[in-house]
Amino acid sequence: MSNTQNISTFPFGPQDVLLPEPLKFQFYVDGDKIIKVDPTIGYVHRGLERAAELNDYRRNLYLCERICGICNVIHGQTYAGLIEKMTDTEIPERAQYLRSIWGELARLQSHLLWLGLFAEAVGNPQLFLDVWRDREIVLQLNEATNGHRIHLGTTLIGGAVKDIDESLAQKYFAELDKLRTRMDTWAVTMRKDPEFLAKTVDIGLLPKKDAVHSGAVGPVIRASGIPDDMRCNGYQAYGELDFEPITYDGCDVQSRVLVRLDETYQSIELIKRALKQMPTGPIAVKSEGFPEGEIVYRTEQPRGEVFYYGKGNGTIHLERLKIRTPTMPNIPPLLTMLTGDKKQNIPAIVHSIDPCISCTERITEIKEVA
Repeated sequence: MSNTQNISTFPFGPQDVLLPEPLKFQFYVDGDKIIKVDPTIGYVHRGLERAAELNDYRRNLYLCERICGICNVIHGQTYAGLIEKMTDTEIPERAQYLRSIWGELARLQSHLLWLGLFAEAVGNPQLFLDVWRDREIVLQLNEATNGHRIHLGTTLIGGAVKDIDESLAQKYFAELDKLRTRMDTWAVTMRKDPEFLAKTVDIGLLPKKDAVHSGAVGPVIRASGIPDDMRCNGYQAYGELDFEPITYDGCDVQSRVLVRLDETYQSIELIKRALKQMPTGPIAVKSEGFPEGEIVYRTEQPRGEVFYYGKGNGTIHLERLKIRTPTMPNIPPLLTMLTGDKKQNIPAIVHSIDPCISCTERITEIKEVA
């Protein structure tokens, strides 16, 4: 930016009709070309990690499920997995399958929510309505499972609090088949419609090398051709479900759309496969003792890898709980996507990382420079 004669600046956020949560960018542009982007976070801080240290560790399951409304199921499963490792608790195999089923159901409804919001952001309100209409099928399955549309509440340290009987399993099969059929009617728009593709193809480029060096996770890095997915580690029942990550090589907004679109279809198949393979047996065991030692536990949320670090001291209180949600590592890649692109593409590019700011922020430290 040595020549600043033609450079102008404008803010985007923290409150904007196209921003679902508070995140501010200061854009430096030359004409319609973005030269530089400065992000500002820190508008939301709920003190979650400190609250987790003050709570009885068993109560933190409820707390962690409220870090993010959309990802609540997998947050609860990740915290439970962390405590189970710290207390050497081996949960039943059926509980592993149940967690995988509900984790994929959460991924399915999250991706459908995002696909609808993205369609609206690029100017297709009818596509938004179609997608959100069909997302209702998933929310109704949640309600049939445990009485809640969003916060499922089925995770227990030591297993699960709810089982899936034969009648509920048949409802899953029937409703998911109906969802897949409905998705086929609008998915073609995201794959082939010229107007849609004009707003997504070759926009917001994140080359494979930059995706790695900037620390991208989830659909963002998989859309740059890298098969990075925590489910490949085989946690829960994923090692028995023949899971393979979905990748695209386009490195653009369209590739991020297609990764999430294909993962909705994949989640349906994984749920059905798990229901067919799930063994009989108990769904929970009693977790004995208190958390002790230092443990890291990672799972794959809809937005990417979620990282939990816990330090126990053999009491009912954790000495430390550190949580890194996937939006945080996807902000540096977002700056790469924006720089060099056109300012009219900002909404599509920002939405393409599926940002969730309220679950991302922990604390903002301000240093005074003498």
